[in-house]
Parts: sequence; C-alpha cells; structure tokens
Amino acid sequence: MKFGVMFSNVGPMGTPDFLPDFARLNEAAGMESLWTVEHVVVPSGYKSTYPYSGDGRMPGPEESPIPDPILPLVYAAAVTEKIKLATGVLILPQRHPFYVAKEIATLDVLSRGRAILGIGVGWLEEEFDALGISFADRASRTREAVAAIRSLWKAEPEAFDGKFFNWGPMHSSPGPVQAGGVPVVVGGHTPIAAKRAARYGDGFFPAVGGPEQLEPLLLVLKEECDKLGRDAGEVEISVGMGDCDLDTALRLQDMGVSRAVIAPRGFDLGSLEKGLAVFDDKVMSRL
Repeated sequence: MKFGVMFSNVGPMGTPDFLPDFARLNEAAGMESLWTVEHVVVPSGYKSTYPYSGDGRMPGPEESPIPDPILPLVYAAAVTEKIKLATGVLILPQRHPFYVAKEIATLDVLSRGRAILGIGVGWLEEEFDALGISFADRASRTREAVAAIRSLWKAEPEAFDGKFFNWGPMHSSPGPVQAGGVPVVVGGHTPIAAKRAARYGDGFFPAVGGPEQLEPLLLVLKEECDKLGRDAGEVEISVGMGDCDLDTALRLQDMGVSRAVIAPRGFDLGSLEKGLAVFDDKVMSRL
C-alpha cells in the first residue's frame, strides 16, 4: 500500500515558506506522492453543489487561495528526488490539450519521470460559464482531451480529428520521460466516473468515506472493463480519504487498492514531523 498526500498546494503548502519542507519531509517519511487541487476562479456566491461536503460548499471561504495545481509540483520536484507529483485533480475540460500536454510533459522531464495526471470533469458550473466552456459537454470534452493529449505525446506527430479539437500533425516537445506517457488517473466518486476510468484511465481516484463506499464503485469498474474486454487490473486504484488507520489500510489493500491519498499530517514544521512519525508508527510500519 502506497500513501499520497492531498491538498498539497493549498493553505501553508501553497507558500514558499512551507512547501519545500512539506515536500522533503513527506518524501523522507516514505509518503509516495503529493496531490494538488484546482479551481482557476471561484465565482462569488456560487450556487453549484460541492459534492464532497454535506452542506454543498467547499471548505473555507470563497476567497481562500487555491494556487495553480502544476506550478507547486514543479517547485516540489526541485527539492525532492523520488516522491511522485500528481494533480488531484486537474479540471481537464477547462484546458486546451496543447497546454496540458506541454505542461505535464515538462513536469515529467523536470522531475525525471515522477508526474501523474489526475483529471476530473468538474462540478462548478459558474466557473465553466465564466470561461465560456459548455458545462453540459464537459464529460465528452474530457474524454476527447485525454485522447488528444496521448496523441500529442506520441513519438511521431499525427493529426487529430475530434468534435472539440482538430489539428494537423503537430510536434509537442518535450515529450514525457515515462515510457507510454504520463499516467492518466480519472477522479470522481460516482458510477459514471468508474466507467470513465475503465474506458480511458490508467487509474481511478475516487474520494470516498471508506471501503464500504468504494466497493460498489470497484464493481462498476470491473463490469465496465469486462464489457470492453479490458483487464480491470490494468486500472490502478487510488482512494482519497481524510485519514486512514491500519484496519482501513488493510481492508483497502485486500480490495486491490494501490494507494490511499490522505490529508496532510500537519500544517507547520513541528506538527508535520510529529504527524508523519505517528502515522508511520501506527500504519505504515505495520503493513
């Protein structure tokens, strides 16, 4: 079982005073990956329902800083050697594939092959409206964008012909360091997200309360893979959750989960060092 850290670009983690220590300490403690979140803007007084809280609102006030998801990972890459660097998640339908392919490949080069592209379709309709991008088309736009990015990462330039994106043969250099390109991990906690992961994901990243909520999603994933003639074992499972005790980690491991992505173990140097030591003692060292 691997452990990642969510929200790695918000709060103190989004500052130059703490991010380098945060990245280095998590790496030294054996945490496998850092995951960042995204909203390019937060419309004032938004009405859309945030799907991960009971009151339908994002944590914190609307003006809480949410730094870009990719730039902090590049910053972290410069002060670490092995911890993986993941967007968790990038709102893919809001971005042109040209830029995503170039930025994520650059991260992969600068980190020597440690990038993970976690993607989501988004939920904040007002944000899409402000960007002039159809909220209703976000799922099909995401699917096409994944295909377009993978096309751009191929060794030889090729044309792309889709509903939303069309171009002749294009060079997108540098390409990723990782053979086959950067892994694409599909985020989401619904059955349709599980189907998306089966259809075009290298991984699936649902944020759930625990194993009970995960089990039916894995069943949907397997059923969809069976329909497609795909081995469900090809789709790496990561689970986003606030905390993870030893019993939960063991249950997830038995279910075939590869990675639990948990909340930071501390929000300043002292609490992080202590929190990582406690987590290692109670969970990681016992697996």
